[in-house]
Amino acid sequence: MTHSVESRFIAIISGALLVVVAPLFTLFLALSSQQAAKNLSEHVNVVLVTNSQALGKPLWDLDTDSIHQVASMLVADPAISGVQISDNTGKLNISEVDVNPADFRGLEAISEPIFYKSQQGTRNVGSITVYVPKLGWFSALHQMEMAFISIFIITILTVFGAAILGNRVMVIKPLMRLTAAIEATRRLGSRHHVDWRSNDEMGRLAKSFNEMQTLLEREERELKRAHQQTTEIYNLTPAMLFSLTSGDQIAAVSDYWLLATGYRREDVIGHPFSELVAPADRQIYARRKQQAKSTGLAIEATVRFLCADGRLMDVLIVEIELGTAGGSIPGSLSVMTDVTELRQSELRNHQQAISDHLTGLLNRQGFEATLDQKIAEADRARTEVACLFVDLDRFKAINDNLGHAAGDAVLCQFVERTKPMLNDDDTASRLGGDEFAILITGEGAERRAVELSQKIVDMFEVPFRIQGTGVRLSASIGLAFYPSHAASAAELLQKSDMAMYARKRDGKNGAQVYDPAILDQTRERAEIESDIEVAIAASWFEAHFQPIVDIETGVPSGFEALMRMRHPRKGLMSPAGIISVAEETGTIGQIGNLILEDAMANLARVSRLPGMGEAYVAVNFSPLQFEPGLPARLAGLLGRYGIDPSRLVVEITEAVLMHDNPEIRTILNEIHRFGCRIALDDFGTGYSSLSYMSRFPVDIVKIDQSFIRSLTEQTGDIGSKNRMLVEGISAISHKMNCKVVAEGVETEEQRLLLQQMGIDYAQGYLFSKPREISELLSALSARQAEIESMAS
Repeated sequence: MTHSVESRFIAIISGALLVVVAPLFTLFLALSSQQAAKNLSEHVNVVLVTNSQALGKPLWDLDTDSIHQVASMLVADPAISGVQISDNTGKLNISEVDVNPADFRGLEAISEPIFYKSQQGTRNVGSITVYVPKLGWFSALHQMEMAFISIFIITILTVFGAAILGNRVMVIKPLMRLTAAIEATRRLGSRHHVDWRSNDEMGRLAKSFNEMQTLLEREERELKRAHQQTTEIYNLTPAMLFSLTSGDQIAAVSDYWLLATGYRREDVIGHPFSELVAPADRQIYARRKQQAKSTGLAIEATVRFLCADGRLMDVLIVEIELGTAGGSIPGSLSVMTDVTELRQSELRNHQQAISDHLTGLLNRQGFEATLDQKIAEADRARTEVACLFVDLDRFKAINDNLGHAAGDAVLCQFVERTKPMLNDDDTASRLGGDEFAILITGEGAERRAVELSQKIVDMFEVPFRIQGTGVRLSASIGLAFYPSHAASAAELLQKSDMAMYARKRDGKNGAQVYDPAILDQTRERAEIESDIEVAIAASWFEAHFQPIVDIETGVPSGFEALMRMRHPRKGLMSPAGIISVAEETGTIGQIGNLILEDAMANLARVSRLPGMGEAYVAVNFSPLQFEPGLPARLAGLLGRYGIDPSRLVVEITEAVLMHDNPEIRTILNEIHRFGCRIALDDFGTGYSSLSYMSRFPVDIVKIDQSFIRSLTEQTGDIGSKNRMLVEGISAISHKMNCKVVAEGVETEEQRLLLQQMGIDYAQGYLFSKPREISELLSALSARQAEIESMAS
């Protein structure tokens, strides 16, 4: 303290003296010296001038006595130290000095010429030189001035000493006591006070310091009490608390943590916490802080913890950085919760979420996750992944006829038969309903997939036993391979699905490997599906009429309404592709309703022609159109256009009748009682049964065109057999009071044969192609005009 505060004070005072007093004192001395030198110079000049005039005659007369007298008088002047008088002839040189004549150093010489006024005029007879001392700063001061200077210096020194003494007594001493109190507080830990009282700033400083010490002492007591309370809460809280340093070393653990883990406090303090985490989960724990940057303050990590007895405990660690929580303490506070039971429950729930409850296989969610994993593994191993998409054919019929319990039993039997065919690395899944997917990975995946698909197809040769009854099914299987056919998991599943549907369209019961042509077909079907939706909204569908003629006379008795779609860009589109897509998407019912209404409107226009007042129209109905409100709708349409019910023929196929649906049978009976006629279309194909004619109110039987085309074949016995079949159908139909219509008649030879067989009506290109209503009206009008012309 002495070397810092007091030395600085002395330095400040000394500096002030040097800066202020020293320059003033120097200025005073310089001015005094300058004034003294000026006065001396004026005095000497006056003396020289006066005495040079007095010395003119003695020097002319060479009066040495007078000259010595003048010189002595000059030397007697206190300001003059020596005098030298000489004449111009060099005969006279007189000197008078107060000092050693040889020691004129340090003296200043002042000369004055001596003139004498003679009769011949003023003449320079010699010169006088006086030697005066050079004046210093202090030599010019008088005795009184020196006294004042001495008093001034003594005063300054006295003030300087008093300032140092006052500083030492009033500042240094209390500061020393304050320093001593601070040092004692630092060394001893207790709060020491300053023993100093005064009414000045130092007194207030000491008082403030003492008050601060008292306040800090009280706060320290409160902090110790709070720390003790916090420690008790930390240890007694029924939660596994632990604290980490910034380097993830354990700084503190609670008593409950020690009780739950089995460790002793001295065994874990200072050790990295990661040593207590299962080795497989240490990377998860190490990366936990990256999560805090994106999710906020709290860090969560679920890892397996190694207890002291060696058991593994699943724990959820919630950690908060103490610095980010608003404080400046480095490290973190964590809460560890035992979630072993919860984790096991989550695993069970997850397994249930990705499993099919009926078969135990993976469901769609689990399959998609596994597919992503298998593809990632295949990429690393540079191997293949084969995906089989299996769909059971005619499975819906089992649910509809035998019940869903029987359907579930079939699915379980299918899985039981399939499992022995799979390897350990293969994955099977039930995607939903009767759809299954199987993944095959590793070397030779394509070959094994093809072999497995054939085994599955062959497996269906053995009937499934349901409720003591054998049920026969088949399967349509689509195969796709990664990376040959797909670049991602979703694409692989999609391609195998597309291959399966291609197999279904080609007759079911088999396997189909994905081909790029399938994608083109799928895109074409998607485009047709889109066109259908737009066509329904924009009324692009039209009912074209094809005449049904009396086979003997060729006169039209009625017309079949055939669906056509007039696309504004593609023109008139073929119904074949449209119908198949519409049946799959369920829009066939909407299309059928549009065609029905257009057919009624067209028939009303045809009825205005001569001879067409009794003509009928046959309209094809899909199973989706047979709703309870269909009879009322038909009655409304017939009434709107003023058409007799007998002129509307409802054409149905075996698809409507094969399930013997009581609701459909009721609707058909109601339509028939209303007066409309029922026609059985495409008779003789598929599962056609003569029982339909007895169980349903059929009025007209239409023989499929496949029989008609082969009537005239000469090779083999196909023609003769078909002729017998057609004759048999005609005879049975007539016995049951049904009219018979032959479809697809294209040649006169066919017409003659059919006529001989007793067929009532014919329909085909021999008579007319399907025509739009305006073209048909023109053709019928022209025919009528021709008939009238021939009659006239």
